[in-house]
Amino acid sequence: MKKILVDTDVILDFFFDRKPFSENSTIILNLCENKIIEGYVTPVIINNIYYLLRRNAKHEKVIEKLKLLLTILNVLKMDKSTIEKALNSDFKDFEDALQNFSAVNFGEIEAIITRNIKDYKRSEIGVLTPESFVNLING
Repeated sequence: MKKILVDTDVILDFFFDRKPFSENSTIILNLCENKIIEGYVTPVIINNIYYLLRRNAKHEKVIEKLKLLLTILNVLKMDKSTIEKALNSDFKDFEDALQNFSAVNFGEIEAIITRNIKDYKRSEIGVLTPESFVNLING
């Protein structure tokens, strides 16, 4: 089964129904929910989603959405090694470096799915937009 890291922007496209991006985000999350692919996030992604959803909704509602999200997505570990690799990397965006090295350390992630491909140009893992990933899956 294909294992992917789903970046913050992809999940926010789904939650905020940001057209036209939400269509592919919905497909990706449905693939995860139906166990066709395994989706992963990091603690940082969950934190960012909480923070951004909290701007428009009460704490309890956001927690409910995050609990539902975690029924279909797994969480990668983030430890000192991950942070040190991110700090010592050539990534321009520290947060993206954290996501990348969480995926690298896990060792089974085949692709990072994000709309911010340029931020992951130093990744040793394949990086795809949601649209490209959906097209690849649909063959």
